[in-house]
Amino acid sequence: QVQLVESGGGLVQAGGSLRLSCAASARTFRTYAMGWFRQGPGKEREFLAKIGPTGGNTGYADSVRGRFTISRDNAKNTVYLQMNNLKPEDTAVYYCAADRYAPGSYFETDYNYWGQGTQVTVSS
Repeated sequence: QVQLVESGGGLVQAGGSLRLSCAASARTFRTYAMGWFRQGPGKEREFLAKIGPTGGNTGYADSVRGRFTISRDNAKNTVYLQMNNLKPEDTAVYYCAADRYAPGSYFETDYNYWGQGTQVTVSS
């Protein structure tokens, strides 16, 4: 069992930045691929970024490539999402998720564990 807790969300103006963190409970964190997803108001949950167990095999959705960066620190059992140049359409609840199988997936159905989410609101 892996427990995931996101933090770092909040209210930011358009063009600003936020860094989300996701802390994992498992001592086996370093064996999991990790992903970030979001769900905006009235929208389905969408994939944003993934990272393999050792920090390679990153992948991004077209909507955030070049603005968002995923990274991880296995010594701290934490995965991060650095978000720059935020836009009002980035407003959503952001979730991290853990995938037992490297190199990670673009599909939410492949993820085994999910956090509760953190709200990000971008004002215009």
